[in-house]
Formats: sequence, C-alpha cells, structure tokens
Amino acid sequence: MSFFIRSGRGRGGTAKGSKRKIDKSSKPQKNGTTIPNKKKIKTKFQSGGDEEIPSDSDEINSEEETYTKGKSHQYSTDEEEEEETAQEKKLRLTKQYLAQLEAEEAEKTDDEEGHDLVGERLKTDILEQAGKLQRKLADEYVQPSPDDITLLRGHQLAVTCLVITPDEKHVFSGSKDCSIVKWSLESKKKVHTIHGGRKGTEDRHVGHTSHVLCLAVSSDGTFLVSGDRNKLIHVWNPDTCQLLHTFTGHRDAVSGLAFRRGTHQLFSASHDRSVKIWNLDEMAYVETLFGHQDSISGIDSGTRDRAVTSGGRDGTVRIWKVVEESQLVFHGHGGCIDCVALINEEHFVSGSDNNSLSLWYVQKKKPICTVQNAHPGSEDGDPTVKNENWITSVAAIPNSDLIASAGSKDGCLRLWKAEQGFRELTVHHVIPVRGFINCVQFSSQGNYLVAAVGQEHKLGRWWRLKDAKNGVCIIRLRKKNAT
Repeated sequence: MSFFIRSGRGRGGTAKGSKRKIDKSSKPQKNGTTIPNKKKIKTKFQSGGDEEIPSDSDEINSEEETYTKGKSHQYSTDEEEEEETAQEKKLRLTKQYLAQLEAEEAEKTDDEEGHDLVGERLKTDILEQAGKLQRKLADEYVQPSPDDITLLRGHQLAVTCLVITPDEKHVFSGSKDCSIVKWSLESKKKVHTIHGGRKGTEDRHVGHTSHVLCLAVSSDGTFLVSGDRNKLIHVWNPDTCQLLHTFTGHRDAVSGLAFRRGTHQLFSASHDRSVKIWNLDEMAYVETLFGHQDSISGIDSGTRDRAVTSGGRDGTVRIWKVVEESQLVFHGHGGCIDCVALINEEHFVSGSDNNSLSLWYVQKKKPICTVQNAHPGSEDGDPTVKNENWITSVAAIPNSDLIASAGSKDGCLRLWKAEQGFRELTVHHVIPVRGFINCVQFSSQGNYLVAAVGQEHKLGRWWRLKDAKNGVCIIRLRKKNAT
C-alpha cells in the first residue's frame, strides 16, 4: 500500500486526492479478488458509506484509512518537532554561549564579578558585530627596540606576502621565488618549505610555479590559501603543508585573498577586475562580483558577509555587500589606490601611490581624514626618494585605534593612532626596516607586527635596493605594563 498518501495532502487538500489513489488500486489482485469500481468508492467518500461494500473492499479500505491516519499522525508529530526546534534554536544557542562565557570567566574570578565580566563580554560582542567597537590600544605600546626586531632569511628573491596563524605560533611567507615558507615565531626558525617549481611543470609540481602574490589563513587555522601570477589559488593544510585543493577561474593574476572572519568563506581579488567567492567547506565556487574598472590591488574582510577592495588605477574603494547584492563605491585619493584594510565594520584605511593615507567611514563616500606625504622619505632627505615613495601596505588591529603603514622604499614602518572617533590620524611610532616593504600584518592578539621585505617591489623592478635583504621582519610589540 505504498502508493497511498496522507489524507488531505492531494491537490487542493480534498477527498478527490484520496479517490485518485484508490482508483489506481482497482486492478485484479493475485488472489483473484477485485477492488470495487469507481462508483462505489466515490459513493463511500461522498455519502459517508450509506451503500453496501463487499467485505474484501471494506477490509482494503479499512487498511487504507488506518495507514493514512498513521502517516498523518507521524507527519504532524515530525512537523511539531521541527517547529519546536526552530523556535528553541536561538534560545538553546544563547544558553550554550552564556554557559561557555560563564565557564571561562569563573576560572578568573568569583561569581559576582564573573557575571559582570560576562555582561561586558556580551556588550563587546554586540559592539563588534555592529562595527562600533573601538579598543584604545595605541597608547599601551612602547617604541620597539632593536632587540625586538628580527629578520628571518630563507627566500632567494623578494618576499611579497605573509600571514600569521591565529594562535600566533607561525608565520607563512610567499616570495617571487615561487616558494612558501613556514616559520616559528617562538624559535625564529624555518619549519617547512613548499618549494616553487619551474614554469611549464604545473601539471606535475605540487606548489606554485610563478610569483606568490598573496596569502590568507582562516580564523580557526584550518585552511591556508595562496594566490599567484598563474591565476591559481592553492588550498593547504597549515599544519602539514599538504595541498588540499586548487581553485581555477580567474583570468589574470590573483592579487588578494581574505577569509570572512569566523567562517571558511573565501574572497579572492584579481587583476582581471573581479572578486570571486569560494566555499572551502565544500571546496566549491560560489559567485563572481564585477564592478572595478581596473586591476584590483587589495582586499580585506570582517565578520559580516562583505569584502572591501582597492581598485588600483580606477581610483575607487568598493565594499561588496554580498547578501544585499550591491556595492558601495568610494572616491577620494586622487591616485592609484594600492592597499586597503578594515579597522572595524564601519571604518577602513587605504594607501595610495601619491603617498597619502586615508581613513574612511562607510556612510561617507569621501575619506574623513587624509594624511598627505604620509611617508616623507629616508632620513637623508633625498628628494628622489620622497617623490618615488608610495604606500605599499596597510594593516590594523581589528576594532582598535592602532594602524600600520609601509612606504615602498623609505626604510620604515609607521604606526598610527586613530583619534577623535576615527577622525584623525597621528604618527605614534616609527620603526626602521631597510628594503621594499611589500606587506605588513598584525598578529591576532597584537603581540607581533610582521613585514615582508625585499630588494624590489612585488609587482615589478622599478628600483632595486642592493643593500637590502630579502626576508621576513618580525617585530615584537610590547606594552608599557608588560614586565
């Protein structure tokens, strides 16, 4: 009797659906019995069973009603359970989250103070999700001493990009020599090398065969991704450095990679002027976003389903609102915008080839603050250096007032403080680093600042600093109250 359906589930929910199912069964059975004709069955449902029905059909109809009632009861129970689950899901997750917070804070203090701390944590999380959290960290840091600066050498050519793992234990660096190196932050030594291959060996070589231009790691440390000039995105296991998957789809060099915080959703930017979205849980392509009129030079992402990109020579910064299927366009630098970084969900910073550093608010299409000649040049005051200098990389500790910027070849990193509610930028510290600084990044807890250093720019050879060394510069950031 598997052909029966639940009562009232036919088209229109009337007895006609039941009639249709019974009609299909009016065929001779193996034992020779025959189900009554359509007229009798119709009379049974419409007149309430006033006519006589043969005993065999009565038995069959009884079985049908019993089956239908059983199925109807089963379905209604399942629906009630699903409805209860949907209604209670948020409450259950909230209780689970509160229990986790209370357990964490209970280890630090007594019950009364623990409840206050849980409240503060909840308030902080809400402000962070709204993009309004601002931790005042800049004044807590002291000027790094020469002992706090270490240069790690292991690449043959200029280091183009790097990323720090969320646990602050390792750094991954990419280079023009097509290799990726894993470093230990504690021992300052090389842990593993993913060697580059020669051009033309893409089919058999495990790794990159062209310049590695960008790196990113997921916020839980599960995936490491790398992009190169060959339009490829490799997905790696950060622990074992084993290749997990390779994404293809871009039509030009992959210039930027960024994970949405707390997820395995990946945004990739390319010189083909597009942004692509990938799902690493399924190792699948999701969609492509178009809008930039020139090569995309940088990308970043926060907790929302959004990405911010710098459009290079098209002179725009764009915020891609994936869920809303729209984009916000910002103008203002007047030059080629080479890099961008999110401060929080409502503010971001960008750097340009005209040596200006701009601070933005998502509700305004123009920057709320711009610092002209942000990197004035080397201490010797060489005017050629000043004119040729530009901002190559920017970074920020999320939801704080501390920002870092790198000049192309002025030989220093600058730490900036965002003041007056992100309305002003002031220089906080200047850290000497010799060479082209192609990338700069803070660690998740703000204990380290790392820089990718080379003798030349990652995208070309406009200048070559022969006295510079290719490597990864590790800068230990210390706070005033640290012992």
